[in-house]
Amino acid sequence: MRAGSPPAEELLSVCRLCPRFCGVNRLEGERGFCGAGRLARVAAVSVHPGEEPPISGTRGSGTIFFSHCNMKCLFCQNYPISQYGNGREMDTETLTGEMLRLRKRGVHNVNFVTPTPHAPQMMEAVFLAREKGFDLPVVYNTNGYDALETLAALDGVVDIYLPDAKYISAELADTASATPDYALHNDAAISEMVRQVGFLSLGADGTAARGVLVRHLVLPGRVGETEAVLARLAEKHGPDLPLSLMGQYFPAWRAAASDGFGRKVTRKEYDRTIEAASRLGFRNVFIQEI
Repeated sequence: MRAGSPPAEELLSVCRLCPRFCGVNRLEGERGFCGAGRLARVAAVSVHPGEEPPISGTRGSGTIFFSHCNMKCLFCQNYPISQYGNGREMDTETLTGEMLRLRKRGVHNVNFVTPTPHAPQMMEAVFLAREKGFDLPVVYNTNGYDALETLAALDGVVDIYLPDAKYISAELADTASATPDYALHNDAAISEMVRQVGFLSLGADGTAARGVLVRHLVLPGRVGETEAVLARLAEKHGPDLPLSLMGQYFPAWRAAASDGFGRKVTRKEYDRTIEAASRLGFRNVFIQEI
């Protein structure tokens, strides 16, 4: 671990990696809300061309999809991974090896997806990989429900943060993701990420080198929630904060049987979110075709 960072054993012995602060001893086999254990569990390793253009570039982003999640979004598209824990356990050396293999494949970065439950194991792998010559940007691709203590340990480890900003409403956050205090902790987490690495900046080749890019998934029938999320981001960080407005929602997992979540976002709804971002003055917004 980096000098000044708590060792993995300390972070896992009384788990407080996310704001649920479960306090379980994962070293002894105890499991908290997310279900993660002592070793990192990885569902997939791949070269991903479908992230935002500065992240995927021309050669792809080297994604490492962790299993387990500290939220329970009823519409999760990756629910076999996030909720059922599909994947295989990896020790530090194995995870490091995956990073180095991705580098050999020519990717622009290594992108850890849903890393929060596995942040200590990820850090150990990054440090070992750097000792072995790894020199690509490290991406922390998170749902945005992160504890400040965890983010403090990541200072100097992570180059690019890709946090979600999902909700303002505690009621909606509870109904949709079983996380009623999401907005409070998400607000603090994004502020800490910006403090560490600033807004997204690009290298000479046009791909992301460092910084924060905030993502927001538009939900059906809830454009007002999106407008509130964007207004809060504008108030806290100003119009230069890079945003990605995602319109790819579809009713996965339990959403089809949940009131108000059983359809896709319409073109009109998505256009209204783009208009909201424009009204608020955001200058750097990634949008999608839906």
